Amino acid sequence: MTAAPEAGFGLALIGCGGFGAYVLDAVRDIPGLRVVACADPDGARARALAERHGAAVLTTVEEAIAFPGVDVVALATPPGAHADAAVAALRAGKHVFCEKPIAVTLADAARVKEEADRAPGVLVVDHVLRYNPILRLLQRLGAQGLLDPLQRFAFENDASDEDLGPDHWFWDPARSGGIHIEHGVHFFDAASALMGSDPVEVQGTAVRRDGRPVDIVVATATHPGGAVATHTHSFTHAHRAERQLMRLDYGFAEARVTGWIPTYATLTAWTDEAGATRWEQLPERAGDLLAVPGLRPSGDERITVSVTRDAGSDRPASGRGVRRSVPHRVDAVVDLGGEARKPYVYAESVRAAFSDLLHCAVHGGTPVADARAALAAVAVAEAATRSAQSGRTLPVTVPAPSGGQESG
Repeated sequence: MTAAPEAGFGLALIGCGGFGAYVLDAVRDIPGLRVVACADPDGARARALAERHGAAVLTTVEEAIAFPGVDVVALATPPGAHADAAVAALRAGKHVFCEKPIAVTLADAARVKEEADRAPGVLVVDHVLRYNPILRLLQRLGAQGLLDPLQRFAFENDASDEDLGPDHWFWDPARSGGIHIEHGVHFFDAASALMGSDPVEVQGTAVRRDGRPVDIVVATATHPGGAVATHTHSFTHAHRAERQLMRLDYGFAEARVTGWIPTYATLTAWTDEAGATRWEQLPERAGDLLAVPGLRPSGDERITVSVTRDAGSDRPASGRGVRRSVPHRVDAVVDLGGEARKPYVYAESVRAAFSDLLHCAVHGGTPVADARAALAAVAVAEAATRSAQSGRTLPVTVPAPSGGQESG
């Protein structure tokens, strides 16, 4: 725990491409934060962004870390450069905001975590779904007993490849880690957050066409207690034909969440009279249930609930060994403003992650998206990638401190 610098936290951005610009736009108005430097090997790109924010123009990671007044380093480079830059910044006593993944190999991810564990600075990885209001609400409903433990997590992502030409770094595993690592870590991490556990094993599949790079991957991960998470990512679509769906099976309840940045969800649940009354109270509690520190509500957020009483028999129903009387059907909608609000929710979730870093830097505590969570996501992603290559189901092991292996 440290006091905030008198002049506020000085931020250096490393990587001034499109996402770097996005990060600065999302965080620049956080109280006590000021942009002091923009670094990129492409001087013109760094200069264009620096001029927008009144910052210095730099070229290298080393220059950014050593620049006077820099307290926080934001890493928005291609993933292959994350680990070395994060370690260098942490060793220099800086706080680090790192775009996902934390690294493109498990060994490098473990190296970053070990450095984060002993460094005075705070590290947050931009696993943006951990700061999404809808997923935060689902966690709260589980903690409050309205949802049983999650039995199955299923995510389907039909993403665009329109802007991913054959020479784009995304297709180079040395720079991106491949789809499971570059993109899948978001959803391996989300599944672990919602289930409250890391998976113990994973089976991966990879598909390529006509000798081109892998553009479709599937992973099925088994969590403790028999919960299952299935992840499908295809980078094969036009922008206008993109679609994503997350289906969450809670046994007596189901949630369907749309968009990879969720802005809309429907929930269906079967419950008793006491449960029905509690569900009916959710709309008046929407503000608290959807609250994420550092994320500013737009004002469009809504929860609506309807209960159909005696929609089923009052005789006890049974599923997977759980037996209870659930005669009433609940239908709920959680709406952050629909698809039109996706850019706002995305930017505010990044802002919330950065605010989490600054809060922990001043007050102590562990960030929601810390190095341990990021390491675990890479462990699942790397195991899924190796499984697809070998055709075998593989165990998931998360490196423990001092080089041991922590079972998933």
